[in-house]
Amino acid sequence: MNKFMQKAIDLSIDSVKNGGGPFAAVIVKDNEVIAAESNSVTKTNDPTAHAEVNAIRTACKSLETFDLSGCEIYTSCEPCPMCLGAIYWAHLEKVYFANTKSDAKDAGFDDSFIYEELEANIENRKIPFKQMMRSKAKIAFEMWNDMEDKLRY
Repeated sequence: MNKFMQKAIDLSIDSVKNGGGPFAAVIVKDNEVIAAESNSVTKTNDPTAHAEVNAIRTACKSLETFDLSGCEIYTSCEPCPMCLGAIYWAHLEKVYFANTKSDAKDAGFDDSFIYEELEANIENRKIPFKQMMRSKAKIAFEMWNDMEDKLRY
């Protein structure tokens, strides 16, 4: 276990040295590294390119599946809300982390406002939300529900 966390920590340090963010993640299955990625938000101009998301994408591609059951993730920092959601959607079985979200906040990566926004009523969010065309959009859900051979995820 320690070797996988150390790999994540080393990758996070290398990322900083190479102009990336101070985060990295390693996904392991059956004691084998499946993916090892760092944050590449500023390098790729992609705000979703957090280490955990990058590692999930690499692991899924490597294993040719969207379901990472049986895998664990070692991340250099407690996951942000987006990464936490991705971890649950990917069905990772355990999360090991080094730095805390408080440590991240102290380094200028404060995601507490996102947790607050999730709890806020839609009309009170800082970014305006307006629902529209629900009845037309529901057709896709109705079609999905009627499909007998759908691949659930």
